[in-house]
Amino acid sequence: MTVRRTRRVVAAAVTAGLIGLAAVGCSDSGGSTAAAVTVAPAAPAEQTAVLAGLPAAVDGTKIVVGETKAPHTVTVYVDPRCGYCAKFEASGGTVLAEQAAAGTLKVEYVVASFLDARTGGTASARAANALRAAVDAGTGKFAAFQAALFASQPAGESKDGFSADHLLRIADQVEGLRSAAFDRAVREDTYRGWVADAEKAFESSGVGGTPTVLVDGAALPGGHALYDAAEFSKALGEAGV
Repeated sequence: MTVRRTRRVVAAAVTAGLIGLAAVGCSDSGGSTAAAVTVAPAAPAEQTAVLAGLPAAVDGTKIVVGETKAPHTVTVYVDPRCGYCAKFEASGGTVLAEQAAAGTLKVEYVVASFLDARTGGTASARAANALRAAVDAGTGKFAAFQAALFASQPAGESKDGFSADHLLRIADQVEGLRSAAFDRAVREDTYRGWVADAEKAFESSGVGGTPTVLVDGAALPGGHALYDAAEFSKALGEAGV
């Protein structure tokens, strides 16, 4: 389903600065601070409608958003605690959602949790587990929950963030997401094994940090354009999308 590249090719792209992370993003360095827990308001109505119609499915260690027969595949590596990933989801991520809804592309999310090891705590893993649980809730739930989760991200890559209660308050922003099964999965870390496998997939990819974006398996020369919707749309067009 996906045009794959070898780890060597992707790693070379990172070294050459072709991926946006090479300019700015979350990587091996950085500290951890406690932060106030907040829940962002729901997305604007037009964005909510787009997200609500997006199907999501688990494909191994990836979560695939959009129609499986879409002509292009965009692979996105994120860590729920990465502030730059939150910036990307609020800009480039909205572009991907719109194009996925139009059938132009599908998005493969690799949800990493490397910041837990770098800065302590298990906040990334808890959030990744909740994202995986949202897939089971049906069409639109993962996409909407992911947008709400990054919008409500604790500041400073906080190791104390994304408690079960915080994640469930975020889930309240997504109509129809809360259920006995979802709540239990969040509180009991039902998908901890999947989360660990997704982190291993991130580590073996060679990309080294987040957010990282590939278009049909090739590194997107995004730089700061990852954080500007218009510039990101232009970069996708130049990549053939």
